[in-house]
Amino acid sequence: MVTDQETFLRSFHAAHPAVTVGAMAHGRAEDGRSSYEILRDRVAGAVRVLDLGCGDGLLLELLGAEGNASGAGGSDARVPGSGRMLAGLDLSPEELALARRRPGGERVDLRVGRAQQLPFQDAQFDGCVSHMALMLMGEAERVAAEVARVLEPGGTLAAVLGGGAAGGEAYETFQRVARPLFEAAPAEQRIPVLGDRRLRTREGFDAVFGPAGFEPVEWETVRIDLTGPQERIWATVGGLYDLGPLDPAIVAELRARFEAESAASVLPDGRIPCAMNVHIASTVRR
Repeated sequence: MVTDQETFLRSFHAAHPAVTVGAMAHGRAEDGRSSYEILRDRVAGAVRVLDLGCGDGLLLELLGAEGNASGAGGSDARVPGSGRMLAGLDLSPEELALARRRPGGERVDLRVGRAQQLPFQDAQFDGCVSHMALMLMGEAERVAAEVARVLEPGGTLAAVLGGGAAGGEAYETFQRVARPLFEAAPAEQRIPVLGDRRLRTREGFDAVFGPAGFEPVEWETVRIDLTGPQERIWATVGGLYDLGPLDPAIVAELRARFEAESAASVLPDGRIPCAMNVHIASTVRR
């Protein structure tokens, strides 16, 4: 059954396809990798990989390019140049349309669907990834059970989860400026509760995925540097879900306030310092 939160997410991504990639793909961890590349590397040994909430397919493109040539199955199912067999699931047909246009996208098994009812066979995959999507999914126990079902024993689940502001940066400034406007917005301009808060903590993640058959999660918090010109910073913070239902005049007011306050922190090269934390969660199907 499609929920109110899923209806909202479909509508938002229909209006703003590729918004997550636009906000985060340029960000870098201390080691120089993007959060997408970190996630790719967590399933380096997997040859049959499912991307849950795959969006416009950037992570699938990285997985296909990195591919393990010792891989699986018939060559007709592989991404060209890769030994991998890849699949992606998303609520948004608009996002999947963009994913199909990426290199190798026409050979990826892309499906519109819900993680609570995966349209895949038992033990079909030995890897499952999810970038900034798992924590947005309701009915978390059903999601965990379905991921366990489609992963073979020993298969890896790896996810990037939102970890909030890194402190003292433009992202934190935005939250401070935006919070009063979000709280003052009429009910019809507020987003529904998204996902399950338990999936943003190590203990909560284990409480959901442990009973489904997963090992205790490996949990790492990574700072992602999103520093850039003001236009890019607004694309990052202005792509948050909370802005979707707001009256355009309120969004314009928010942008003006944010840009005025963040201007005080402009670096000598004209860029605005901005960072956020993400949690990297990895676990193995028993």
